[in-house]
Amino acid sequence: MFPIRDHNPSETTPYVTIGLIFVNVVMFLLTMPWGGGMEGLWEDLALYPVAVTNGAHLWGLVTHMFLHAGLLHIAGNMLFLWIFGDNLEDQMGHFGFLAFYLACGLAAAGFQIAADPSEGIPMVGASGAIAGVMGGYLLLFPKAKVDVVAIIIILIKVFTIPAWVMLAVWFGVQVFSGYAMHGGEAGVAYWAHAGGFAAGLVLTLPLFFRRGGTAFWAVTRGRPPHLPLDYAPTRIPQVRR
Repeated sequence: MFPIRDHNPSETTPYVTIGLIFVNVVMFLLTMPWGGGMEGLWEDLALYPVAVTNGAHLWGLVTHMFLHAGLLHIAGNMLFLWIFGDNLEDQMGHFGFLAFYLACGLAAAGFQIAADPSEGIPMVGASGAIAGVMGGYLLLFPKAKVDVVAIIIILIKVFTIPAWVMLAVWFGVQVFSGYAMHGGEAGVAYWAHAGGFAAGLVLTLPLFFRRGGTAFWAVTRGRPPHLPLDYAPTRIPQVRR
């Protein structure tokens, strides 16, 4: 189950969100052997927990957010960022959202390092920072409508659910997988995801309280403070076996 869009239009142009997507895509193309062929950037810019705990390679805490391991990795991350990032940028402002995004990425890296400080396998990806965006979105717009695609073997179904359901399930999967897979044994930084999500919730609290806290929810009922978008039904063509 993964989201394809929300019904929460932003009222301003999300320049920072667009810029982050652009930078990530450019870095991905540069580091692919079939693209720019600059694979050496991986070794230089990835995050090595064991190095950071020994005071080395500290720039990796930031630069790892702009590297991705494959086409599905970057496509999934950028889709999540596009769906949820514009609304937080709308609420936080451009510079505020950029600072928030980078802070969530740093917090996510910190959680992953704390989970296994002796890990020497490099960590890459914007997932931790984007998880923070999802955490902030959950706090501000828990009842915003999100269209998700559910794939069960050969069945594909698009349906609409409240944001809090989708995001709570996603967070639960990260925490469960972090324990079940012992952090990064499956090649996924689950604790970075969970830590980034928690950081996003906490860092959005000041904005939430400025909006009135629970009074903000009382006014909006957890929905966006503007009319939602209505999409035509998504039809998926049947394919013969």
